[in-house]
Amino acid sequence: MSGLAAAAFVFGLVGVVAFVRLEKLTKTLREKGILEEDYKEE
Repeated sequence: MSGLAAAAFVFGLVGVVAFVRLEKLTKTLREKGILEEDYKEE
């Protein structure tokens, strides 16, 4: 059971890191004018 909890923790952490990187990428693309300022994620 401990291994399952550790795996869940790792996958959760990877998800949070991916979300933060995606937000940073979206912000960078907006600043460079590649994405419109009013871009809304679906």
